[in-house]
Amino acid sequence: MQSEFRLPALGADMEAGTLVEWHVAPGDRCKRGDVVAVVETDKGAIDVEVFVDGIVRELLVPPGTRVPVGTVLALLDTEAPAPAPEMVQAPPRTRAGEDAGEAIQQRVKISPAARKRAQELHVDVVSLRGTGPEGAITVQDVERAGPSPQPSPASVGEGAAGMRAAIAAAMSRSKREIPHYYLTTTVDVSSAVDWLAAHNAAVPVTERLLLAALLLKAVALACRDHAGFSGFHRNGRYEESPVVHVGVAVALRGGGLVAPAIMDTATKPLAALMDEFRDVVARARAGRLRASELAAPTIILTSLGDSAVETVLPIIQPPQVAIVGAGAVAERPWIVAGRIVPRQALTLSLGADHRVTDGRLGAHFLARIAGLLAEPAKL
Repeated sequence: MQSEFRLPALGADMEAGTLVEWHVAPGDRCKRGDVVAVVETDKGAIDVEVFVDGIVRELLVPPGTRVPVGTVLALLDTEAPAPAPEMVQAPPRTRAGEDAGEAIQQRVKISPAARKRAQELHVDVVSLRGTGPEGAITVQDVERAGPSPQPSPASVGEGAAGMRAAIAAAMSRSKREIPHYYLTTTVDVSSAVDWLAAHNAAVPVTERLLLAALLLKAVALACRDHAGFSGFHRNGRYEESPVVHVGVAVALRGGGLVAPAIMDTATKPLAALMDEFRDVVARARAGRLRASELAAPTIILTSLGDSAVETVLPIIQPPQVAIVGAGAVAERPWIVAGRIVPRQALTLSLGADHRVTDGRLGAHFLARIAGLLAEPAKL
């Protein structure tokens, strides 16, 4: 059975992309979720995964070619038998004090594409530990061991300008087509701030949490409790997502913005969310995101808390129907039991699609987030 591997849309504003490189060659076996190609878009270089198990039959688009979304990039045979990993005989290696005839012979499992990439990068495959099936060395293993390319200042500037233009086009389309409504509320997060301080004081530095983890979980749980905020408006109708994937708005150092998803956000503990948050931010700024991460968000959280901004009114990214903003935490006067006391507070905002929900529903949604943040130990 033959399957077509097409260029996916890696964002609402994407119309085309440039194939930078293949991570597979004809004859290679790939599994669902494997990164098989790198595509350059206005948002940077994106790792593109395959969504079926199969054997690469033919690569139809050569590297360096710009093609529109939906173009067939490769053909796969989805019922062909899996080939055994190629066995490469490594040269004899002599340790100090050993006779050359007693040198250890090593056999390495490596795919043809990975072997070719290793030759290009001058990587010694014998020293690598494979992460593929049965320990086989993959293209990704080779590239992790190879030198990291450094973009030129000119290319960085051009990329940032292209991304700004793409973002402007997408946001203009969003404001034209989506009837936005906005709500804001200031929330007492003293309990969350105190709980974080106590938690972080009791764990190693590598296990400390940021408020971002609590916000991610609270948004996801609120989406699970209130329909109409996590899903997509396509073909004239709304589709509620059965699973909440909260996208994280990440500002790139060279300029621009991306919003990769943390998958199945509502079911994950805070420690796992923190690990994934750190990982996705680092990979976004290194230009190593996956296509599925950019296409998956069912709602986005954008925070400008580290910039001392009080309120952010974000624009919905179509085909999504809602986006949550969070400002900076600041000490503010608060009335408690008739007395004015200092409390830690932040402003939450909601941009939502009036075709799907209204202000009353949006108010309940924001109130649910606030209530969850007031009880951080339960998140």
